[in-house]
Amino acid sequence: MLTIYSVPVAVYCAKLRIILRHKAIPFEELPPPGGYGSDAYRALVPSGNLPAMIHNGFMLSDSEAIAEYLEEAFPDVSMLPQSVKLRAKAREFSRSHDTRLEPAVRAIYPQVAYATRDANEVIAGGALISKHLSSLALLLSANALDTNKLWLCDCGFAMTFAWIKAFEVALDLPIDWPEIVTDYDARLQRFNVIADELVAYQPAMDAYLEKAKPS
Repeated sequence: MLTIYSVPVAVYCAKLRIILRHKAIPFEELPPPGGYGSDAYRALVPSGNLPAMIHNGFMLSDSEAIAEYLEEAFPDVSMLPQSVKLRAKAREFSRSHDTRLEPAVRAIYPQVAYATRDANEVIAGGALISKHLSSLALLLSANALDTNKLWLCDCGFAMTFAWIKAFEVALDLPIDWPEIVTDYDARLQRFNVIADELVAYQPAMDAYLEKAKPS
């Protein structure tokens, strides 16, 4: 049995669920015992990170490490290209999400609460996210991966795009979307595992965004 520890609103937990379902890997999903950051959870997962996975007694945390493990442990549905160069490009693409775009989006979270929102920070955050979307457009324009397949590097982008669009509405976040990026977003949503995850994820997103409304 494969068990994952997650919380409903976390982007990287959603990314992991997409990978597991695309690979048709049965799994049990549990909240961190004692809550995120608790001593009880750290007794199981010393880093305290989410998501984390336990597979036949083997514990691993960090979504990218788990994704790479699943790719090797469950190879029947491959989510990395076969050639060395294309696999490296897929990893480059994934890192562009994890180290640039997603952190810029995460930096907007403190601005969600209406009572403490700083309009200038929202504008600056939108500019930074737009800059990373522009860089993503350049990566996409040179993309040599098969666009008919879902790759490991795609799964995080699907969820982060959903948050950007939600912040556009809830916070009036100013975003410049390159057409190639919106096309990429639409293509990702044609995969059933992504469309289903976005539907299941929506209530957690809506609950988080409640504090964006004036009281």
